[in-house]
Amino acid sequence: MRNKVHLSIWPTIQSTTMGLIAVILLLAACAAPTAQPAAPAQTGEEVTITASGAFALFPLMTLWAEEYSKLNPNVQFDVQAGGAGKGMTDMLSGAADIAMLSREPRQEELDQSSFLVAVTIDSVLGTFNANNPYLAELQAQGISAEDAIGIWITGEITTWGQLLGIDSDEPINVYTRSDSSGAAEMWSLFAGGETQEDLRGTGVNADPGLAEAVRQDPLGVGFNNVGFTYDQTTGEPIAGLQIIPLDLDGDGVISDEETFYASRDDFIEAAGAGRYPFPPARILYLVTKGPPSPAIADFYRWVLTDGQAYVLDAGYVKLTDEQLQEGLARLDQ
Repeated sequence: MRNKVHLSIWPTIQSTTMGLIAVILLLAACAAPTAQPAAPAQTGEEVTITASGAFALFPLMTLWAEEYSKLNPNVQFDVQAGGAGKGMTDMLSGAADIAMLSREPRQEELDQSSFLVAVTIDSVLGTFNANNPYLAELQAQGISAEDAIGIWITGEITTWGQLLGIDSDEPINVYTRSDSSGAAEMWSLFAGGETQEDLRGTGVNADPGLAEAVRQDPLGVGFNNVGFTYDQTTGEPIAGLQIIPLDLDGDGVISDEETFYASRDDFIEAAGAGRYPFPPARILYLVTKGPPSPAIADFYRWVLTDGQAYVLDAGYVKLTDEQLQEGLARLDQ
């Protein structure tokens, strides 16, 4: 049986995202924590592990599944991307073994015995169309958290003239996620909201759908996970998209310290050094209902040790060694 992945997306992003796997397999070489994972099980009962959830974790989870199955041919995976909310619903209902979660859990989810293991760090990036007529001004000024509040939360900023302090009444066409999304929740928290429902804008389903909506609208703005913002082959922003730089000190100017979006590698280096804020950066989790089964626990141990070799080249930020060791200890409780 071969591993299955499910993701219905527009062709350009599909090819760049799925091209991630072929490229990274040749590049991964990062050191793993000192804890020793269980030895690969070359033989044994056939096991299929199903995972559902966040688009943010889908590319890395797919890669992990492929690599782990090479070491453990009796373990196969069925990985589906449908948003963090769907993943948690699927896991709690028994439709999936693992949820891929890109936000903090809800209390009602914890009350249903959700068992979380932190596995990596990802970020949500503001996006705009590469043919925006105010591209130079936006790249020079960026947006502050207060600007994001005006655009996505209160609706007080509706034109490019208002945002950039120029003579223009052209509208800012705002897009957001229509499906239950960790990325949307993180962007809402960055913009001063509390939940995804606080975001204004035209709702679009899924990470690739939101990227495509902005790609098709010269006056559009949106947000995406790193894996759906940068081309996984070239490391540059996906054709038709640009990243909105964050004006972190609120002075209306993107300084050299705030300029790290030209390539995925530049961004990951900056995020790993703590120069990109939480939120919209966030920890990503794998979640089971109750403690994981022995087969899933063995997979988790591999993810937290040898599997960390794939994190950086996949465009994610590694957890600290302390965080990884905490995850391993949690599995042994």
